[in-house]
Amino acid sequence: MRTGAEKFVRSGQVRLWTEHFGRPDEPTVLLVMGTSTQGIGWPDEFVEALVEGGRQVIRFDHRDTGRSDSVDFTTHPYSLADMAADTAAVLDGYGVTAAHIVGTSLGAAIGQWLAVHRAARVRTLTAMASSPMGNNPGPGWARAMAGQPAAADELPPPTAGFLEHLMASAKAPRATAQQCMDADVQTWRLLNGDVLPFDEPAARRFVEHCYARADNVATASNHDLAGRRWDDDRRASLSRITAATLILHGSDDPLFPQAHGEALATQIPAAHLEIVPGMGHHPFFSPGLTERIADSIIRHTTRDRHSEQRRAKTAHLDP
Repeated sequence: MRTGAEKFVRSGQVRLWTEHFGRPDEPTVLLVMGTSTQGIGWPDEFVEALVEGGRQVIRFDHRDTGRSDSVDFTTHPYSLADMAADTAAVLDGYGVTAAHIVGTSLGAAIGQWLAVHRAARVRTLTAMASSPMGNNPGPGWARAMAGQPAAADELPPPTAGFLEHLMASAKAPRATAQQCMDADVQTWRLLNGDVLPFDEPAARRFVEHCYARADNVATASNHDLAGRRWDDDRRASLSRITAATLILHGSDDPLFPQAHGEALATQIPAAHLEIVPGMGHHPFFSPGLTERIADSIIRHTTRDRHSEQRRAKTAHLDP
């Protein structure tokens, strides 16, 4: 397995940990992880597959995760737009004008935000396990947890099993690091879905590694607070997205059921929706899915390269 080159970049006053793989003359794929999850949530095998496919790859820790700076959310609250600015700052730190943005869950919402508000930074967008960035799931979740039916115009809430896990997890003992890690492994198990196998040893190694390298594990929960801010910039129409967009969604996603991916596909012009049979909300603990997801992203970003070559050839031939 190849070794990445680590460095810190700045986004305003926040210092962000980043890691770069591959040749700098190859197209850049920037990996944007989901809520409260460190950049190493993009596994080494996944990064390796993208590099072998002719891409340079950057992954990074969001603010409040891993080795990036922690923020006092009470005195310095932040929003999705701020996390998108962090993402753009990572590109600036490597001198990259535009990249293939690959985001999962919250990371995909950040990708949507960039594709709408900073379109020049996004060569292509891959949104995995996501929902339209303007969709506020809070009211639907509250109704579901109260045993009430969903409103007619709402996207479906998480599965009953996942909501039950959330309520049970809130009461679970977390007095020790081991108890916290055990609870996290159980959450990853639920996010995996019920169809495909779950590699628990891999999930446990990942959780233990996260706890070992994090400067402050507790601040990752600030992402939930940031995600609940519904500023007007999140309500911007996704029809403004011009980047070629691939939407990868699992048929067994317990957090964002399949209808969320379908809704996202209808809102982005010419988006390509790929439903992955059996995939849950997080694919990387299901054997075989890492390779499948990497292959889909390589195909998607290769189509963009071919389109650029055709445009360049046409411009050269024009009188």
